[in-house]
Amino acid sequence: MAEISPIILRETLSQYAPQGRTALLPALHAVQSLCGYLPESVASEVGRALGVPLADVHGVIKFYNLFYPEPVGKTVVQVCTDPACALAGGEEVLQAVRQQVGVDHEKTTAGDFTVIRSTCLGLCEHAPALLVGQTAIGLAQASQAPELCQGLGYRPQALVYGEERRLTVNCGKGRAITLVEYEASGGYRGLRRALELASSQVIAEVKASGLVGRGGAAFPTGVKWEGAAQAAGETKYMICNADESEPGTFKDRVLLEEDPHRLLEGLLIAAYAIGAAKGYIYLRGEYPNAYNSLTAAIQEARNGGYIGENILGLDFNFEVDLRQGAGAYICGEETALFEAIEGKRGYPRLKPPFPTTYGLFGQPTAINNVETL
Repeated sequence: MAEISPIILRETLSQYAPQGRTALLPALHAVQSLCGYLPESVASEVGRALGVPLADVHGVIKFYNLFYPEPVGKTVVQVCTDPACALAGGEEVLQAVRQQVGVDHEKTTAGDFTVIRSTCLGLCEHAPALLVGQTAIGLAQASQAPELCQGLGYRPQALVYGEERRLTVNCGKGRAITLVEYEASGGYRGLRRALELASSQVIAEVKASGLVGRGGAAFPTGVKWEGAAQAAGETKYMICNADESEPGTFKDRVLLEEDPHRLLEGLLIAAYAIGAAKGYIYLRGEYPNAYNSLTAAIQEARNGGYIGENILGLDFNFEVDLRQGAGAYICGEETALFEAIEGKRGYPRLKPPFPTTYGLFGQPTAINNVETL
């Protein structure tokens, strides 16, 4: 554990305190980055700052894989051994890394390193893959163990798409598109067009398009938005579920890393359609590059007048909060995701009631997958 001054710890927590329990996940991420792990003393400080019972703080810490209640090495190495990586030699990479740092089957930490057998990291097209701290590495080889442990070796390379194979016009560049570039390719014209219409007209167009959810259930998107729009309640929420974690489903990661403004534009159109002034993007914790891309894009969009109050000079206000998960497969289920945002263990809720009438914080909520938006 890094020595951390109680004053610095409390200053860090003070920025989350006004939000209360709903800031539990980001607060835990922040203090773990300072301390290295989350001991009893730190958990107590978090609970006091946010007004959350200590038992509940511990319950959340122990629910998520990426929170560490016990000491870990300065560098945490997560090696994926789920199907895509296993077939490409992930097990051999794991054993080589363990041998390199002196970790055996009875322990996970040796010296400055903690080595973890990980579930899918969403880097399936670059298998075998691992995360060294916040550095994503793909196409790893067992012979590279010394370099891999230092966060070196092969980085994920940009996929090159033919025109007819691109996920979007901006994917395939190997980096996040900027706001200027996005606008030059027609970005945010859809939002401008939507804001010329009544919200009911936007929903009608989406229904007529036949768009269905791309997260797996294929529920008609326009029907979902209509349900949230018509539900009783002055406060409504629009959420992007970016917690894909099925082995082999890495397309959301590519969209998030390379075309984040397209996601934001879809989120804004959806928010206008249902009458939401607040939204969340819940991103799985194993996507550090996507987190950085989205953080930058949100700031660009805010500076460009697309997020905040009186968007594009009109009577439409919308704020978005990027919420980073902490390694829980079940949070890809929409109601478990709500529980996570609310600062609880990510257990699914019973249905009915359904999210469009009783969702996040008990308010009407629409939630869509990255690709849908």
